[in-house]
Amino acid sequence: MITRRLALAAPALLIGVSARAADFPDRPPRIVVGFTPGGATDIAMRTIAPKMSSLLGQSIVIDNKPGAGGNIATEAVIRSPADGYTLLLGTIGPMIINPTIYPNLNFDPLADLVPVSTVVQSSTILVVPTQRPWRSVADLIAAAKATPGKLNWGYSGVGTTGQLAAALLNQLAGIETVGVPYRGGAPLMTDLISGRLDFTFSTVPPALPQVEAGKIRALAVPTLSRATFLPEVPTIAESGLPGFNAENYFMLLAPRGTPPAIIARWNAAVGEAVADPEIAAQFRRQGLEGYASTPQFVADYLKSEAERWRPVIAAIGLKAD
Repeated sequence: MITRRLALAAPALLIGVSARAADFPDRPPRIVVGFTPGGATDIAMRTIAPKMSSLLGQSIVIDNKPGAGGNIATEAVIRSPADGYTLLLGTIGPMIINPTIYPNLNFDPLADLVPVSTVVQSSTILVVPTQRPWRSVADLIAAAKATPGKLNWGYSGVGTTGQLAAALLNQLAGIETVGVPYRGGAPLMTDLISGRLDFTFSTVPPALPQVEAGKIRALAVPTLSRATFLPEVPTIAESGLPGFNAENYFMLLAPRGTPPAIIARWNAAVGEAVADPEIAAQFRRQGLEGYASTPQFVADYLKSEAERWRPVIAAIGLKAD
């Protein structure tokens, strides 16, 4: 009897899941962003959310939960019901870097979240003040080698792509430079423009207008291919450091146990929204590249990023403040 009851219950359970997926969403879903409004992740999500809302038939609520390098937002989503109504817009910071540099996390993002899709590819730009004479990565490396430990660079957040890209540059180029922490991108950019910093790997939205205004100079992008918004600027790999790669994707993730049919519904909405020419044009103006993918692509990307960055973190002894 017990076996028969279980056998009868299983189809009923599957029917219930299928019905919920077919009706999804029947109320506004929420996407949690682990950073303040106005940052690159927030801008990306607010750009695509209206189109996705129209596709899903429900308004998408953007919920900013900054703090602890994205840990607060990540845990909030992990602790949410696995029903597809609460998703995380994640980056490699909270997914890969934080579990390494925060020793007492009581959750595992890679185990507790499942991939939905990438949303955008976000790069940084290696930029220098216009007061400096350097016009290439080779110039910057030569200056650093001529004055070991003298050149400085800024970063806004422990474990950010900008900090890790600078650490990778130090390692691969065999140079010694000094990182200066900032509480945000705005004061960092102010000091770079004024010449108090020698270089930085800046996220694109705050840097691109300053490059276009001639207040700072773009030397290279740390991705495998050139950026469409700065096609004349070479990659670091082209500039003498083959294999240099610090590209970054923003991705949607859901609590583990979210029904596959609901994951597929979200994935399809991202894909259709990213393909919209108006959305693509908005992303380009912001220095972002819309990029939808399969959940498996996200899983493979996170695995490769863990293999790329954990040795770098160990080498520099990076720990959260």
